[in-house]
Amino acid sequence: MKQLTLNAPFTLSGKGLHSGLKLDAEFCPAPENHGYKIQRIDLEGAPVIDCLADFVLTTNRGTEIGRGDVTVCTIEHAMAALYASGVDNCLIKVNGPEMPILDGSAEPFIKAIASVGLVEQKSDKEYYVVKHKIELSDEATGSKIMILPDDEFSVEVKVNFDSPVLANQYASMEHVSEFAQEIAPARTFVFVREIEPLLSAGLIKGGDLDNAIVIYDSPMAADKIKSIADIMGVECPKVESYGYINPSPLQFENEPARHKLLDIVGDMALIGRPLKGKVIATKPGHGINTRIAKEIRRDIKRQDVQAPVYNPNLEPLMDNNQIRTLLPHRYPFLLVDKVIEKGSHYIVGVKNVTTNEPFFMGHFPQEPVMPGVLMVEAMAQTGGLLVLSTVDEPERYSTYFMKIDNVKFRQKVVPGDTLLFHVSFLTEMRRGCAVMKGLAFVGEKVVCECEFMAQIIKNK
Repeated sequence: MKQLTLNAPFTLSGKGLHSGLKLDAEFCPAPENHGYKIQRIDLEGAPVIDCLADFVLTTNRGTEIGRGDVTVCTIEHAMAALYASGVDNCLIKVNGPEMPILDGSAEPFIKAIASVGLVEQKSDKEYYVVKHKIELSDEATGSKIMILPDDEFSVEVKVNFDSPVLANQYASMEHVSEFAQEIAPARTFVFVREIEPLLSAGLIKGGDLDNAIVIYDSPMAADKIKSIADIMGVECPKVESYGYINPSPLQFENEPARHKLLDIVGDMALIGRPLKGKVIATKPGHGINTRIAKEIRRDIKRQDVQAPVYNPNLEPLMDNNQIRTLLPHRYPFLLVDKVIEKGSHYIVGVKNVTTNEPFFMGHFPQEPVMPGVLMVEAMAQTGGLLVLSTVDEPERYSTYFMKIDNVKFRQKVVPGDTLLFHVSFLTEMRRGCAVMKGLAFVGEKVVCECEFMAQIIKNK
């Protein structure tokens, strides 16, 4: 799938939940591989912050990101809407220290994105594919979050509060396409007993019954409730029994659990890539959500390109016979057995290394090791298949090496290994020349990498 950005800019205005300030947030289209960024246009120099888990500062009643003294909080609802809508690249210009809270849900953002539409870009989406269980827990809060391998992004949430009104609730999203209707309208919530401490901490100055579900679940004197209402500058609600005191009814019976799911989607957006995995969370919060997002970010930084997913049971895109029609190489120098995946700017090839390879006779008889130069050659052949896919009648062209740079060998390759080659363009094709980067994997480990230039020439 291709990356997506907004078809046109849009602006949403409202007050900040914590600051109480009047805020404007302009969502703008952004170029390929830009990701999500927030620009503080109210500050000198209009500094920009990357919306990544690396830059999460605090998670007290919302997710706050920042660099140095420049911060933006309560970003999770906007992030969730962008992520669930499939937007990969967006610049958000905001004139204050937080995003507007609007009605306390992600629905206004979802509707605004749908109103302007999306536009497809040239680069392919880059996913983070969960290949093994990732798990975090917090003994102090009882929170637990686990991410399992899955073909799609899905979420299950269980919440449990020590409250006679809000005890156990469950919410799920089997596919991200459900988000707009089933999850986005769920509003944030707060207990009346929490309001005074939050106000004392300088938070929720902009909170009211229009942007949050308010839950009354423990005895409190009428004059105390009135005092809190006066501090917040809202009309004192009539509280006659435990329950939800908002004048408008709940959107869903399990709206608080659905909002917790919404928050997870927003915090997972800070990974920087769409996620393929199933998130199962018990008593989640922004703290544990962003902790697991940071763990995934560390994995991405260790290895920018994940090892390709290889299922030998699936039909290849190109088998050996098809490869032979495109490449002039033959035994013993054809080093790509099949192609299993290809996008507009990358390709994935497979080489099964057996003990019958002729080079093992001399390299080395007592300790067979695949020569590193042949791994580079195999990546170049895979890259040649990528380059040939850009021209009509590819069988009439050949590709030739012009330059090799930054070659690194990280681990030896021996008989029985299956090599996966991920080769991608570093630049656009110019005058028949392509600059590419190749990575060779055995399992999840990079065993070799290099950058090279190749030229495509029409056969005489």
